[in-house]
Amino acid sequence: MSEITSLEALEALYGQPSQRAKNKVMFELDEYAQTLINHSHFVLFTTNDEQGFTDISPRGGQPGFIKILDNKTLLMPDSSGNNRLDSFKNILANPKVGLLFMVNGIDEVVRLKGVASLHTDETLKSMCPDGNKAPKIVIKIQVESLYFHCAKAVMRAKLWNDTYRVDRKILPSLAQIMKAQQNNPDLVAATQEEMVEYYKSTL
Repeated sequence: MSEITSLEALEALYGQPSQRAKNKVMFELDEYAQTLINHSHFVLFTTNDEQGFTDISPRGGQPGFIKILDNKTLLMPDSSGNNRLDSFKNILANPKVGLLFMVNGIDEVVRLKGVASLHTDETLKSMCPDGNKAPKIVIKIQVESLYFHCAKAVMRAKLWNDTYRVDRKILPSLAQIMKAQQNNPDLVAATQEEMVEYYKSTL
């Protein structure tokens, strides 16, 4: 199997992008990006640790849970989790982040790169309620670049319909998975129904 190790070999295989594709990168949030972000209820958030490895964290909330402060700044609230704080630790080590904004019913997505910082300022926290309460931390993201990504991937995945929907029962509950993975008899193996009730109580 031949490995591609140079830019020249890569471009020879694929050719050059169209002028439209080259020119689609923006450096601030225009009205179209703002509209999609204001309707987005699910985001994939990437951070990088000090070794350069990338981590991806799903973030969700009501549509527009990530707030637009201005055309160069976003505010993302912290939500209750497991206190591993992986994304926060990564931001302290390397503030460069990426976000992929998705909206149910729209096949195009917005890809954004930025520089993140962590804040406990009460004014910022009040702008980003996590449900009915203020978050402990707000992630402020200075926009570096962004662009709309075409619909092909979401269309191939048939993401917004039930074509590839599976029965949850193909996997045991997360608690049961973790008990098996950690080989720890002391862990409680809650059922999926019990896990769902736990999730609801801690949203």
